[in-house]
Amino acid sequence: MHLVGAKGILSADNGMNLYRGCTHGCIYCDARSTCYQMKHAFEDIEVKMNAPELLERALRSKRKRCMIGTGAMSDPYLHLERELGLTRKCLELIDQYGFGLAIQTKSDMILRDLDLLKRINRKTKCVVQITLTTYDDELCRILEPNVCVTSRRIQVLNILREEGIPSIVWMTPILPFINDTEENICGLLEACAHARVYGVLTFGVGMTLRDGDRQYFYEQLDKHFPGMKDKYIRTFGNAYEIPSPNHAYLWKLIRETCRRTGMESNTDKLFSYLHEFEDKEAGQQLTLF
Repeated sequence: MHLVGAKGILSADNGMNLYRGCTHGCIYCDARSTCYQMKHAFEDIEVKMNAPELLERALRSKRKRCMIGTGAMSDPYLHLERELGLTRKCLELIDQYGFGLAIQTKSDMILRDLDLLKRINRKTKCVVQITLTTYDDELCRILEPNVCVTSRRIQVLNILREEGIPSIVWMTPILPFINDTEENICGLLEACAHARVYGVLTFGVGMTLRDGDRQYFYEQLDKHFPGMKDKYIRTFGNAYEIPSPNHAYLWKLIRETCRRTGMESNTDKLFSYLHEFEDKEAGQQLTLF
């Protein structure tokens, strides 16, 4: 861990990342890619210690309230969040100034802040996004070794449902020859439907690989799935997009299951939902765009 003083905190579309790097250890993580020009070890977390001050300044200067997003590039509930509490401080500000929240994580630590999520959701909209990639907890411990397993994340989704907080599941990536099975997809979708998630986000059925994350991913394949790296190289070469050979069938299965169970699967509609600010106290809706 190393501390930095950031110059700004909100992106043009009102997203923020309080940390840079990650300790969850997911073997497929795109954030390891060299294109992001990280100048420190990925597990040596960069901490933006002045993030709450920058966020308060940004929120106070906005003419209209909107949705604030976090978690796109670095999970807001890394292990050190338990000690530092940056995410909680920022959620307190979002609640104080009446903004909405779209937060993405793999960690059950989000339940620590359930009181704030509920307060935000009473006034406007709080959407929790949880990543699920495999229904098998043992496989989850290999793919995502340093964060809670899928069954615990499903418990979190059900708690959110009971508390009236909407959720979206990111069902991505799906790794060819590893978790791209009908059994896995159906298990995840059944859990999502039971938790009454608002929708399921997928970007096709597959994954992406580029310089930086490709090397790490292949190292982990050699460690946990002997022979799999050679199969990837033979099948996909040096491609960026790595679609499942079962893509067409599984994609149709996802769309049809979501339609039958009332879960949104249209990517554009899901992102519109995440960006749409709702003022429940005034009974009107505003939008970022």
